[in-house]
Amino acid sequence: MRIGTVRLLPRGVKKEDYARRDFFDVWLPEVAPTRGLVAYAQAKPWTDARWAAFRKKYLREMRRPEAQRVIALLAALGRQTNFSIGCYCENPWRCHRSVLGELLRERGAKVLVDWEAQATNPRSASPRRSR
Repeated sequence: MRIGTVRLLPRGVKKEDYARRDFFDVWLPEVAPTRGLVAYAQAKPWTDARWAAFRKKYLREMRRPEAQRVIALLAALGRQTNFSIGCYCENPWRCHRSVLGELLRERGAKVLVDWEAQATNPRSASPRRSR
């Protein structure tokens, strides 16, 4: 299963079409950065200081009750089955996916990165949760 952790669907893609058009199977915007944080991320190139600030802000956002419920669910699933986390970022290590992977790992999910899928399909999800 491929989980899309993006705030907004791709332009021109209807909610009922994202799986059919091979973006992801399930959309979970609850664990995506807010629009404001996405705007911050896209405003300038990454530096270590900007990444640290982004990470801190994203972790703060993930303390919201709705995000905590989704993170708990994903962590529980990640202890029992495989699934992938995806978004539009090219670099999984300067992306909220890496921080979300840390949050899931802290809650007992096994987190793997599928570099081959990342290299061959820019829409592919990474990090990947597996048993």
